[in-house]
Amino acid sequence: MKHLLGIALLSLAVGLGTAAWGQSDTSTTTPNTGIKQDMKTAGRATKNATKKTGHKIKHTSKRVVHKGARKTRRTSTKVEHKTTTGTEPQ
Repeated sequence: MKHLLGIALLSLAVGLGTAAWGQSDTSTTTPNTGIKQDMKTAGRATKNATKKTGHKIKHTSKRVVHKGARKTRRTSTKVEHKTTTGTEPQ
């Protein structure tokens, strides 16, 4: 009987705490609900994703361009060396 009463009191406390936690929004401003706020949130998320993707594309493009320039420089050095000495550098 003692345990049953303890379990009942505990479940009552947990139930009241959960109900109070669910209603903790007592602000005087209108809550961020509705289709307008959802559209704003989706727009901001899309903007951030686009910025992130654009940055990655720019970084990759730069890397590819610089890698190509490096290969061109090495090849031109080999060609210059061949034309001046007649042998390929090691």
